[in-house]
Amino acid sequence: MPDILPVSPTLIAIPAGWFLMGSDAGQDVERPVHRVWVDAFAMAVTQVTNEEYTCFLAGTGRACPPFWNDPNFKQPRQPVVAVSWFDAIAYCKWLSGETRDHYRLPTEAEWERAARGGVEGNLFAWGDDPPQSRPRYHERWKDGPEPVGQSDPNAYGLYEMCENIHEWCSDWFAPDYYALSPDRNPRGPEQGQRKASRGGSWRHHIKISRCSTRSSIPPKFQYADYGFRLVRENSP
Repeated sequence: MPDILPVSPTLIAIPAGWFLMGSDAGQDVERPVHRVWVDAFAMAVTQVTNEEYTCFLAGTGRACPPFWNDPNFKQPRQPVVAVSWFDAIAYCKWLSGETRDHYRLPTEAEWERAARGGVEGNLFAWGDDPPQSRPRYHERWKDGPEPVGQSDPNAYGLYEMCENIHEWCSDWFAPDYYALSPDRNPRGPEQGQRKASRGGSWRHHIKISRCSTRSSIPPKFQYADYGFRLVRENSP
């Protein structure tokens, strides 16, 4: 692979503040609803794309993920998929070294605060209307994720926060974590067997998730509906 310059993501500043995390209308793992403070950070406007990930592969010699050459997943502006949590962490470390900024995966709390767009209590980024009410819902996601930046952004200006692919988070996952998590900058349990993820999936029956929906898989898994989005600390 030829040398390719790294692609720094476009970022949106997410302000520090309190928000209500979780949902009484969701699954047991989303309860109890609790007030959480999250420090300011910046989040990438879109999920990491194949185009961006190509720079990482060229710069590190890391093996391509499964489905890399599959026609359903190889468009430059599609989100990269089938990356493990360890692959995502390696990408963050590589980009941080190349740019001298501190990139990492979001915590569950950061992700949910960003997904809600500063609006309290809504099930979805747009309100409480079901996913099937969204434009072209039944025409989308036939064989894979869509290129990023095609849906309406949320109130913070972030695209596809609850759709397209699951997004890895930094936290270990525990179903009862909300009952004992700190109220400031929670970062998940100290250990576990599964890593947390957020967002919807192109291959699920219901393809757009609620803002509070939690999911998890073992960190070594490489699924065709799993990718990631970056955050950067110390937003301007």
